[in-house]
Amino acid sequence: MATARTASEPCFTDRTAAGRLLGVTVARHLGNVGLTRCPLVLALPRGGVPVAAGVAAAVGAELDLVVARKIGAPGRPELGVGALAEDGEPVFDRGLLGELGLTPQDLDGTVAAERAELDRRIRAYRGDRPAAEVADRVVIVVDDGVATGVTARAALRWLRGRGARPLVLAAPVCSHEADRSLAADADLVICLRRPERFGAVGRFYRDFAQLGDADVLAVTAAR
Repeated sequence: MATARTASEPCFTDRTAAGRLLGVTVARHLGNVGLTRCPLVLALPRGGVPVAAGVAAAVGAELDLVVARKIGAPGRPELGVGALAEDGEPVFDRGLLGELGLTPQDLDGTVAAERAELDRRIRAYRGDRPAAEVADRVVIVVDDGVATGVTARAALRWLRGRGARPLVLAAPVCSHEADRSLAADADLVICLRRPERFGAVGRFYRDFAQLGDADVLAVTAAR
């Protein structure tokens, strides 16, 4: 496994600008390790979509989506204790569950709600079109930032189960913890910034406006 990082990058203007910067780095690393043949870039909606568009343009790749949803802790929905990707099984952060005194069964209601929203998004973004074929392809999963890494992990494991190889995770910024832990699920992790103190992803962007379904469709329709 390999992890690629650059130590000092400026604060990103917005997701589009971050995608252009990330794309240059991803293209260089793919070239260095000979992974330039027919790559596929999969964005994690919503925030990862404009970032992924820049990466796809830089590496000359097809752009599509892998849809995932965070499973939040009871009373703290922003704290991801697990995640779902497409039709895959829930992936949980067992260590965090233990710290919070929770079991997966305690989250059955939350999982059901997030599964319903995930299915809605798949229908909204993809319609009747099947998920992209990933078997034996260079697949690059892109998000706008990786804090705990649980959502990215669910997506990576779902894609690995469908035969994606090699599998790359790319983001403009990721935490130390996520960078280390995701190396077990991705063959290559590429982050432009890996700060000592992470906090929220939005603090690394000047413009981190919330995106909606229309923003996702505007990018994917133009691909």
